[in-house]
Amino acid sequence: MARKFTASKSQLRPDPRFGSKLASKFINCLMYDGKKSVAQRVFYDATDLIQKRLPDIDPLEVFVRAVENVMPVIEVRSKRVGGATYQVPMQVKKNRQQTLAIRWILMAAREKKGRPTHVKLADELIAAFNREGAAMSRRENVHRMADANKAFAHFAW
Repeated sequence: MARKFTASKSQLRPDPRFGSKLASKFINCLMYDGKKSVAQRVFYDATDLIQKRLPDIDPLEVFVRAVENVMPVIEVRSKRVGGATYQVPMQVKKNRQQTLAIRWILMAAREKKGRPTHVKLADELIAAFNREGAAMSRRENVHRMADANKAFAHFAW
């Protein structure tokens, strides 16, 4: 099935406060129902909270390092061979690494209940920066799964 082409990568503008394309992409993924101003406010409130909690480190640096720490290097993909489906470990491309890291951080922040989103997001970003938290455990599970299925690496296409 043909997929619809999107020029979102070429049209992506850096965010207004930090001038970072990664932050802009993160805000776009955080956004619900096209409400970008709400998503920007949540992200910037989270960075302000990070600034308060870690005053000696730049909040953008915390954010970038958190995303880099969560990026998976290897993942398993299903491959059907002769009627059997194998989980084949494969290298992850750079843009997919970034996309998965953003998705996992947001998923981990949204799973926590009972507090404002910017607080949950700040907590998750600080946890990922320190190589802990739900997003990091998700990454570890993906790597563990790829490690367990190394025997099927010869099926990689």
